[in-house]
Amino acid sequence: PIGLWAPAVATLVLILSGGGLYAAWRAAPAPQQTVSTAQTRWGNWLNEDVVYIISDEEKAAFERLTTDKEREQFIEQFWQRRDPTPGTPENEFKDEHYRRIAFANRHYRTASGTPGWQTDRGHIYIVYGPPDEIDSHPKGAGSSYGVENWLYKKIQGIDGEQTFAFFDRTGGGDFRLGPANSVTNSGSK
Repeated sequence: PIGLWAPAVATLVLILSGGGLYAAWRAAPAPQQTVSTAQTRWGNWLNEDVVYIISDEEKAAFERLTTDKEREQFIEQFWQRRDPTPGTPENEFKDEHYRRIAFANRHYRTASGTPGWQTDRGHIYIVYGPPDEIDSHPKGAGSSYGVENWLYKKIQGIDGEQTFAFFDRTGGGDFRLGPANSVTNSGSK
């Protein structure tokens, strides 16, 4: 009697195994997911890491690239052009840039969860570095909103002192750049 069922059991095992393999094959990541990961990698570099310091021309050139090798070469050259001491193992500009991003993320994250680099104070800090002076007036100290004035005594390419005024109208620590201020994409420090 067992011998009669052996071919049926073997066929059933074969069908179930084949079905399992087919399901596993269908569940495997499609090539688009790998491409998407690469696009996210490059998109993060372009739209987060260097968003405040890349020039419009550089951004357009980067977006025209089609291979990872071209993108890697572009990024290497991007940092080399900004290196104040070419020929040395360190790139002080790049190191300082990423240090500023980390500082902004630690100190300017909003209560609502906006990463520090995306805030107005983070933006100014990343582009210009630490201000020479900060004049801070928290909400409630005779004011219905908080104010911070950042003074820069010298910014490369700008004559005279520059002050940026940030206002926290909600009291939640989300300081926004005042309307009299403007921030431009400088293309470099």
